[in-house]
Amino acid sequence: MNQVLEAIKKRRSVRFFHSKPIEMDIITTIIEAGNQAPSAGNLHPWRFIIVEDEKIKRLLLEVTLSKWRKIVEYLKNTRPEYYKEIMFESRYRELEEPKDHIYFHAPIILFIIDFRRHAVDCALACQNIMLSTYSLSLGTCYVGFGAMVTDNAEIRKVLELKDDEQIHTIVLGYPKEDLPRRPPKKEPQIKWI
Repeated sequence: MNQVLEAIKKRRSVRFFHSKPIEMDIITTIIEAGNQAPSAGNLHPWRFIIVEDEKIKRLLLEVTLSKWRKIVEYLKNTRPEYYKEIMFESRYRELEEPKDHIYFHAPIILFIIDFRRHAVDCALACQNIMLSTYSLSLGTCYVGFGAMVTDNAEIRKVLELKDDEQIHTIVLGYPKEDLPRRPPKKEPQIKWI
């Protein structure tokens, strides 16, 4: 099979990581892959922030976890079937203490900062990052909750966020276990004209 198609089919979100640090040249390769993504007008409307510092990680988790808990409580009350089947399946129950349901104790939290409101362009950069990371035998997980830190003044200062910027978050590291099994995919809806 073509290597690109194989990576697209086999890449999975990873939520259990070894604490082993990732070598700088591998991180540079991954960032370069993200930077190769297409963008409108070739503007490259992004910048990358790599977080390895444990103190900053704890702050990110503290801020995000309170928001996560509120959303989970809301789902528990309004969509109990979703809460039961998705939010608390075994992968969340099995996380070691202290529980990190957001960043999964990953060695690296990577922020892709969109400084021109080009969310689609940054999504393309994120996909490049996740596919290249898979090809280098590392694991990733896109963390939607990671974008919920932008209202915290200390985090805004650390990330040097400006008012018109938005963020995308990917955690990465060496997977602790085999990749999860491939979930069933719906058949694509296609209309030929």
